[in-house]
Amino acid sequence: MPAKLSVNLNAIAMLRNRRDLPWPSVADLGRIALAAGASGLTVHPRPDQRHIRFSDLPVLRALIDDAFPTAEFNIEGYPSEDFLALCEATEPEQVTLVPDDPSQATSDHGWDLVAHQDFLKRVVSRLRGKGMRVSLFVDGDGRSEPMALAKATGAERVELYTGPYGGCYDNPDEALRQVELLGLTADAARAEGLDVNAGHDLTVANLPLLVKRIPHLAEVSIGHGLTADALEYGMAETVRRFCRACGQTI
Repeated sequence: MPAKLSVNLNAIAMLRNRRDLPWPSVADLGRIALAAGASGLTVHPRPDQRHIRFSDLPVLRALIDDAFPTAEFNIEGYPSEDFLALCEATEPEQVTLVPDDPSQATSDHGWDLVAHQDFLKRVVSRLRGKGMRVSLFVDGDGRSEPMALAKATGAERVELYTGPYGGCYDNPDEALRQVELLGLTADAARAEGLDVNAGHDLTVANLPLLVKRIPHLAEVSIGHGLTADALEYGMAETVRRFCRACGQTI
């Protein structure tokens, strides 16, 4: 089955927040994305609310529940007590846990699964107890050992950090090396019984090679590149282009 597309709305929210005005509307563009074929929406509500605001969460939850009941809401973030409370109030289908410092511009590394094993076990148990699927943000560096540690936390999925791969847009040889490392990590995750997501700097151009190497990829979460393309092609056509790049017939 082709990878599903979850549209990350952070960049749209950041553009909205440049003015004290309600546009561009995060919810309206999320609606267009879902109507065009996206399987879900992703947000990363940071403590300073510099893009997604806490007030966006119930609006997006209602959009999915009322108009797109088969779609999924994915909330990602560092599992502080405030973040966990937001998740419990919103009840997303999936929570993606990232090891970000609040001051980071964007997620840029996976969990140290040795150092944070006990902490993650407690968090994963809490979220799964509320009926939410949990995915852990991990480095796609080709190592197999961390995937056993990811499984031991109780998480059902991992999300491969694809930033180094996305950064190879002008270096095809290095792109091949990076996609093989991602593939080896994905193979190890699958051997542990974990489903595999991916995200960060993915584009229409680099998705086909990734999904060819990882044919069991469950989901890709894409924001920056997708939003950039939407300025040129419009949101609906951009979503269709990304779905096709994932191998979907749409």
